[in-house]
Amino acid sequence: MAHAVAQLREQRLALSQRPFRARGAALRRCSRCRVALQYCICRWQPQVATNRAFCLLMHDGELLKPSNTGWLIADVVAQTSAFVWSRTAAPEGLLQLLADPRWQPYVVFPHAYAGPQQQLLHQPQSAAGKTPLFILLDGTWQQARKMFRKSEYLQQLPVLGLAPEQLSGYHLRHSANREHLATAEVAALCLQLAGEQAAGAALQDWFARFNRHYLAARTPPDKAQEKLFLE
Repeated sequence: MAHAVAQLREQRLALSQRPFRARGAALRRCSRCRVALQYCICRWQPQVATNRAFCLLMHDGELLKPSNTGWLIADVVAQTSAFVWSRTAAPEGLLQLLADPRWQPYVVFPHAYAGPQQQLLHQPQSAAGKTPLFILLDGTWQQARKMFRKSEYLQQLPVLGLAPEQLSGYHLRHSANREHLATAEVAALCLQLAGEQAAGAALQDWFARFNRHYLAARTPPDKAQEKLFLE
């Protein structure tokens, strides 16, 4: 069964008034991993168990981009939900998720943007009987700031701020600040902070392979480098 992000993308495509054509649309991509067929990564799909959950609140444009890395989170973490962000109304499914007593939600975002009423955390706090639910705003940095600022339903939730020690390894898009991590990189850090080292490492490795193989379609490797995509 397709995961939450794949299902949400199909729903979004069904509503489109015209066919969506991503940059590089002439490229034949694997429908499962979104990488060019000759560099498909499906056989390296990680299988790892984790008792953590993610909720992706996705900008509408981000959902349709084949370079989106939120998809990779759902590949690795079975308990991943996904919703399209709206400026005017909160997704009903998201509100139900936040009200579910099984979860302890955290909005993952820099503390500098948090409101005065929000609890600021540097690592998840344990809550008896509750599973950590990390809410990630999936979009460009400018989009994510708007989503955070204009989503009143997030303003009462604790904010988990990350302090990454490494620069982003995401090379498919360019950011003015290399300290801005891709969504999958943020999720990997969340897993590690929550004590899920194996799952965090698996997601980081999956992200690195996706990044490498996706980029190879833009600049095909020479024969000496080709074996890197088979190991």
